[in-house]
Amino acid sequence: MNRIRSLALPIAVTLTAGALSALAAGTAQAADVNVARNGGFESGLANWSCTGGTGASVSSPVYAGSGALKATPAGQDNARCSQTVTVKPNSTYTLSTQVQGSYVYLGATGTGTQDVSTWTPGSGAGWQKLSTTFTTGPSTTQVTVYTHGWYGQPAYVVDEFSVFGPDGGGGTDPGPSVPGAPAGAAVSGQSANALTLSWNAVGSATGYYMYQDGVRVKTVTGGASTQITGLTASTSYSFQVSAYNAAGEGPKSAPVTGTTTGTDPGPGPGPAVPKHALTGYWQNFDNGATVQKISDVSAQYDIIAVSFADATTTPGAITFNLDSAGLGGYTVDRFKADIAAKKAAGKSVILSIGGEKGTISVNDSASANNLANSAYALMQEYGFTGIDIDLENGLNPTYMTQALRSLSSKVGSSLVITMAPQTIDMQSTQGGYFKTALNIKDILTVVNMQYYNSGSMNGCDGKVYSQGSVDFLTALACIQLEGGLDPSQVGIGVPASPSGAGSGYVSPTIVGNALDCLTRGTSCGSFKPSKTYPGLRGAMTWSTNWDAKAGSAWSNSVGPKVHGLP
Repeated sequence: MNRIRSLALPIAVTLTAGALSALAAGTAQAADVNVARNGGFESGLANWSCTGGTGASVSSPVYAGSGALKATPAGQDNARCSQTVTVKPNSTYTLSTQVQGSYVYLGATGTGTQDVSTWTPGSGAGWQKLSTTFTTGPSTTQVTVYTHGWYGQPAYVVDEFSVFGPDGGGGTDPGPSVPGAPAGAAVSGQSANALTLSWNAVGSATGYYMYQDGVRVKTVTGGASTQITGLTASTSYSFQVSAYNAAGEGPKSAPVTGTTTGTDPGPGPGPAVPKHALTGYWQNFDNGATVQKISDVSAQYDIIAVSFADATTTPGAITFNLDSAGLGGYTVDRFKADIAAKKAAGKSVILSIGGEKGTISVNDSASANNLANSAYALMQEYGFTGIDIDLENGLNPTYMTQALRSLSSKVGSSLVITMAPQTIDMQSTQGGYFKTALNIKDILTVVNMQYYNSGSMNGCDGKVYSQGSVDFLTALACIQLEGGLDPSQVGIGVPASPSGAGSGYVSPTIVGNALDCLTRGTSCGSFKPSKTYPGLRGAMTWSTNWDAKAGSAWSNSVGPKVHGLP
């Protein structure tokens, strides 16, 4: 979506602390204030009321600061949490918050004009911003603002709740001052491609910015240390760190220099992917599914896609940040050891590029090289044996092809490359995803298209099929199989449970029927392919965590079916 900025003449203004806070949030004019109280949940649930005791204050996950709201729908209770704010009549307010979870609502009632609400279907992965506006009536002085989840859905999380507009006289939370410069910056943990930067925590900070040779490369919202990856061996770098909060960014720390070690021999070749493979995405975050270590992932999975890599300020470049706090203290050393153990057991552990924080653009040769170089550095550092392309904002087939071929030249024939396009991305060989897959057919492992959150789509016979049926799986897989991909490069991607996606869940039995239909010509629905594809690679699911939450019913059923294909 293109965004157009309007032009305005500069004027001189004096800003209050509240107005500065509003400007920092990017949601209000200079005269506006945040009339919501305890919107960051730093004071627990003070000023908030949640139905049926469904809400709780948590320290993880948080978007900023040290607290957030977590509420769990139960039965007929959608876990509604609200507060009443004091407003000014005939005024417009901007209501916004950061959320994690599926079907999370944000709204206002009692506005005196038109009550408003907005919601996100989401995937539960990562933070998403919800925002809407409302206008008060001529005699309205109080409005109830709220957030809630949806029936039968898992817990949702809310942070940084704000209602910006004219001061209604009800008072606001005290505005913070800009934090000072962090002291004690130091570099440790040298390797060929990474350095660890640490500093002394600043009490009023909600997060920190990392600067590498004067360029901001990373944001940290928890802890007082981080690993900077994607570096070049035997090279010196200068780092600084600054603290920020709602009032803005403070001064940078004194610079500190670190030097990477010599060339890293890398993790060595990865194991071969079996003829028929089961792929599962592993969540590097807690969204209500079972929190897992890599070692907890069922042995049924042959390919484990770590979700997700993070984007950087360098075009095309990626990094990875293990959510140690959100995963119960899972350390980087244990994470690396678990990857090595899975590889020793013949499994492929790869890094998925996608999700909210992994949105990248590879639109020229420079960004293609940045992706290849940074991905290779992460493979060396963590032991990943490949990457997964799960970008939902489209891709440029020319330069994505360049990036993947460059990575292949660095890693060799053991590189695992998987893709997880949406159904719309694989309807035609002229689409960017399909073109990329065909461009790298000689080095591509598997395309696990997402047969969910889709709606109806055309099958290879020209008929329209609705998601949730065996025909949807087989008739759409046929497009890829007849469009140029080898059967070994086609897999069926489905949710592990109804909680894993907004729509499109099918039972493991339906997945098994689709696999039998495509490979053996049996158990088909109304669509039956003109020939069989016994070399079909297998199936994929989002996610190993949702699978574990449901008692591993998906992997225990689909895994043996995949491994028993002809």
